[in-house]
Amino acid sequence: LLFFNRCHITTLFENDRHFSHLSTLEREMAFRTEMGLYYSYFKIIIEAPSFWNGVRAIMNDRLTEYPLVINTLQRFNLYPEVVLASWYRIYTAIMDFLGVPTKTCWTVNRGKGLSPVESCEGLGDPASFYVAVIFLLNGLMMSLFFIYGTYLSGSRLGGLITVVCFFFNHGECTRVMWTPPLRESFSYPFLVLQMLLLTYILRIPNINTGSLIALCVSNIFFMLPWQFAQFVLLTQIASLFAVCIMGYIDSCKLQKILSAHMVSLIVCFILMFGNSMLLTSYYAASLVVIWGILELSPKVLKSSRREVYLWVIEGCAWLFGTVTLKYLTSLAFGIADDAHIGNILKSKFIGYKDFDTLMYTCAAEFDFMEKETPVRYTKTLLLPVVLVVFGVIIKRVICKYYASVCVFFFFQLVYHALQLLAYSVLAILIMRLKLFLTPHLCVMASLVCSKQLFGWLFCKIQPKTLVFAILALMAIEGSANLQTQWNIMGEFSNLPQEELLEWIKVNTRQDAVFAGAMPTMASVKLSTLRPIVNHPHYEDAGLRARTKVVYSMYSRKPAKEVKRELIKLGVNYYILEESLCVSRKKPGCSMPEIWDVEDPANSGKIPLCTLMSKDSRPYFITVFENSNYRVLKIPKE
Repeated sequence: LLFFNRCHITTLFENDRHFSHLSTLEREMAFRTEMGLYYSYFKIIIEAPSFWNGVRAIMNDRLTEYPLVINTLQRFNLYPEVVLASWYRIYTAIMDFLGVPTKTCWTVNRGKGLSPVESCEGLGDPASFYVAVIFLLNGLMMSLFFIYGTYLSGSRLGGLITVVCFFFNHGECTRVMWTPPLRESFSYPFLVLQMLLLTYILRIPNINTGSLIALCVSNIFFMLPWQFAQFVLLTQIASLFAVCIMGYIDSCKLQKILSAHMVSLIVCFILMFGNSMLLTSYYAASLVVIWGILELSPKVLKSSRREVYLWVIEGCAWLFGTVTLKYLTSLAFGIADDAHIGNILKSKFIGYKDFDTLMYTCAAEFDFMEKETPVRYTKTLLLPVVLVVFGVIIKRVICKYYASVCVFFFFQLVYHALQLLAYSVLAILIMRLKLFLTPHLCVMASLVCSKQLFGWLFCKIQPKTLVFAILALMAIEGSANLQTQWNIMGEFSNLPQEELLEWIKVNTRQDAVFAGAMPTMASVKLSTLRPIVNHPHYEDAGLRARTKVVYSMYSRKPAKEVKRELIKLGVNYYILEESLCVSRKKPGCSMPEIWDVEDPANSGKIPLCTLMSKDSRPYFITVFENSNYRVLKIPKE
C-alpha cells in the first residue's frame, strides 16, 4: 500500500507538471503561493555554509517582512523544512563521501525560440528530494488507513474497504499530488495515526502510560507542521466530551486523554518559541473548560448521566466557557492574529464583509461545499454506505439501556459518528475542509464489515460476498475517477513570470525591496532572494495590515496616497498584475469591488491599477513590462 500510493501520487504529480524535465527555476515557480514560501526556507538551510547557520538564518529572517526581523520557525510552522533540510544535507554528504552520484543532469531544448535549460533528476536535486519525502510520508499514510479500518471494524475486509474508498474518491480525499509543500501534506498522516491511537485508547478498559505518551507524540507531530491543526483537535475533544456527558465514557479516562492533549500543546508552545496563538486558541480554552466541568459536574449535578437536560446544561457550559475564556486570554495577551477566523464564520451566517474576510471567502476553497461533492460521494456509493452505517449506530444508541459490555463497545463508534458530524459541518462551511471529511467517510465505511453492527446480516450472507459486491458497485464510478486522474497530462510553463524573475536578478540590487500580489511575492523571495514586505501566510494580524496597504494599488485611492504608504513600508519596486485588476471569480470578488466594501468613499472612481497600466507617471516609473507583469519603481519623495 505504501509503495502503491506513493507511485500513484508521484505519477499524477509528474503527469501534471512534467516535473522531472523542468529547470531549477521552473520547479521553484511550480511551487506557487505559500508553497513557494515554505520551500524557500528549505532552500536557505541547504544552501547555508552549515545546517545551524541555515537554522539561525530562518530564525533571524529579514527578507520575508522587510524591514522586520522575524523568527520564521515561530510564525510559519517550518519544522518539516528543518527536518527535511537536515536529511538532505546528511544524504548528500554521505553520498559525496562514498562517491555515489545523486542526480543526473541533461539539457532540455524547450523550442519556440526559448533558451535551453539544465534539468536534473534524482534525490540529489533539492526539489526532487523534497517532494519525494512528502510522497513517501503520504504513501505510509495509506498503510495507516488500512490498519485503522481493520482495527475499527475488526476485519481485514474493513481495511480493504477503507483503502479502496480512498482511491475511488482520491480527488476528494487529498490534494498532495497537486500541492506537495502545503502544511497538510506533512501534518495529516499524523492525524490518521493519532485517531488510530485514540480508537485503541477508547477500546481498552485501562489506559497504560505508553498509550498516552504515543497519543501525546502523535499530537505534537500533527500540530507542529500546521497552524490549522488546533481547530481539528478542537472538534475531537468536543466529540469526546459529548460522548462523556452521554455516559459512554467515564470522566477519568477522558481526563487522561485531555492531559495528553495539554502536554502536547505545551510542548508545541515551547517548540514554536512561545507562539501565543496556541495558548489563546479555542482548542486551549476548550481543554481547560472541559477539565473544569469534569471536576465540578459530579459535585454540582447529582443526577444520572442519562438525564438529557444535563447534557444540555454541560454542553452550554462548555460552549459559553470556551468562547469566554478564549476572548479573555486573547485580550490578556493582546492577540488578534486569529480574529479573521471568527469573521469568516460570521460571513457564512450573517453575510459579514470586510477586506480580510473577502480575501478568504472569494477563494473557491473557502466557499461553501460544492453541490457536486455529495453527488460524487453518492456515485461511488461512499455516502450511501456510510449513511447505512451511521443509521445503525444511531439506532443502537437510542435503544433504551445497554448492558455494560455493549456500552463498552459502542462508545468508540459513538465518538466516530460525532467526529463525522463535526467534519461534515466544517466541510459544508469551508469547502477546503472536505479533506478531513472524505477520508473519515472512508474509515466509517469499513464498519460495514463489523460483526457487532451487522452480525444479524452476516448470518444470512457471507461477509466476503457482501464486501466484494459493494466494491464491485463502487468500482463502476471509482475506476472512472481514477482514469480521469491518470488522463491529466500537462507541462508546467510560466514564461511571463520567468522573464520577471530573470529581470529582477539582473537589473535590481540584492537589497531592493519588492511588494505585490501575495503569490508572486513568494516566488520573488524564493527565486531571487530579494526582500519582500508581504507574503501568502495570511494568519498574522500585522501581515494582514501590510497586505492591505500593498493591495491598495488595486483600490480606487489616489496614487499619491498609495505611494506614500508604500514608501513607509520601505518598498522600492511594486509588481503590478493587470489580471488582478480585472479578474472576477464571482460577483463582488474583483479587487476593486473588495475595496469598495472597505473604502466606500472612493467607490465609483477608476481603479488605480487601471490608471497605472495605462500610464504610471508621475508617481511611479515603469521599468519592466510583459504580458502579465508591470514593475513600477517607486521614486523617493
